[in-house]
Amino acid sequence: MQGKRIIPLAAMEKIIKQAGGERVSDGAKVALKTVLEEIGEEIAMNAVKLAAHAGRKTIKAGDVKLASKG
Repeated sequence: MQGKRIIPLAAMEKIIKQAGGERVSDGAKVALKTVLEEIGEEIAMNAVKLAAHAGRKTIKAGDVKLASKG
């Protein structure tokens, strides 16, 4: 997943600022982006497995929610 720009860095800055950060370094934006994309990919893979186990090709919100708890 290295190098892919799935989540924009501007969104990372917004998240950090909403959490109370006044200034955000580029490194902090990249670090948060990397962590969130890794977590998101793992949740997505688990959601795909849950849908397949249920005999579906369509990933539903419930699959994602359940996968995020595991």
